[in-house]
Amino acid sequence: MFKTLDDLDFAGRRVILRGDLNVPMRDGQVTDATRLDRLAPTISQLTEGGAKVIVVSHFGRPKGKVVPEMSLQPVAAALSLSLGGKPVGFATDCIGDTAKAAVEALSDGDVLLLENLRYHAGEEANDPTFTAQLAALGDLYVNDAFSAAHRAHASTEGIAHSLPAAAGRNMAAELKALGGALDDPQRPLAAIVGGAKVSSKLDVLGHLVAKVDRLIIGGGMANTFLYAQGIAVGASLCEQDLADTAREILAQAEKQDCRIVLPVDAVVAVKFEAGAPSETVALDAVPDDQMILDFGPKSIAAIEAQLADCRTLVWNGPLGAFEVPPFDAATVAVAQAAAKMTDAGSMTTVAGGGDTVAALAHAGVAERFSYVSTAGGAFLEWLEGRTLPGVAALQQD
Repeated sequence: MFKTLDDLDFAGRRVILRGDLNVPMRDGQVTDATRLDRLAPTISQLTEGGAKVIVVSHFGRPKGKVVPEMSLQPVAAALSLSLGGKPVGFATDCIGDTAKAAVEALSDGDVLLLENLRYHAGEEANDPTFTAQLAALGDLYVNDAFSAAHRAHASTEGIAHSLPAAAGRNMAAELKALGGALDDPQRPLAAIVGGAKVSSKLDVLGHLVAKVDRLIIGGGMANTFLYAQGIAVGASLCEQDLADTAREILAQAEKQDCRIVLPVDAVVAVKFEAGAPSETVALDAVPDDQMILDFGPKSIAAIEAQLADCRTLVWNGPLGAFEVPPFDAATVAVAQAAAKMTDAGSMTTVAGGGDTVAALAHAGVAERFSYVSTAGGAFLEWLEGRTLPGVAALQQD
């Protein structure tokens, strides 16, 4: 088990808060403040409780060097907005005299953002010296960056062994949602896994067939599974060299009593572009010169039927090429069906992954799912059943 903010006495204490401020930027402005908004409740609870909050984060991949365009300084103003206008100070380094002086100037309830952790090679190397310098700035450590928890870096893993550590509000909510979805779910439990390539989701599929009752495979991955079963997929994206692997996963699923759900009809087109002429065909009638770009209406109905009695759904990856209409139809329809069941209280829905978040937002249902994770790589590694160093470190005590 791990501690949360409710287990800490942080009044008058210096709290090093690991957030994920690796946000999209354009022309020096934050274009999507979702991660900042999610960090705000933890900062607010700490400041209202009288803590001196020292926010640390990475930004981009400067690889141990100072890269001005990867400075976190512009993020300080955006973080202030997410905090309702509360001032956020900024220090031009995350260790050393500059950081120490900025921390010493803090009063109870103040917020300070330190410069990009990855300006120092010791961050990604989880170097003990760098970790000690960082830890010296605080009395307590709070990790609210689940999206960085799959990295054993100084600010996510090393420091948790140097200071009393706890999970922030977003981290705690994420762990509760994810734990309830796979470790102790209400059944039947279904998973939707999409994506372009089987090769990128092999570990996910292998882990899920032993965990879930129904596994719905979408995206380009579905084509590889169809090809493995002797179905001609025309000019579709397909990893023919992974046909044997796909057959092994199908056999493993059968042994585990996991029902694999694949499309029974498809929307095809000669070109993958907006407004391209398309048609719905049976799977035995995919033209040689056309590609499968979405599930057809019979497939959508079949998926909705499979989900009808499910109590838990985990979703990672769209069903079709949702970025380009009309190939978003299946993803939108199934997402809306899942949201309706969530609204009715009959299903717990947990989703994550960059494309997934975008797809659910496109379908207008992101706010209606039980939990939507903004963690990309960490969410994927959780689906693979891996131990996340940043989470394990919080459980050491």
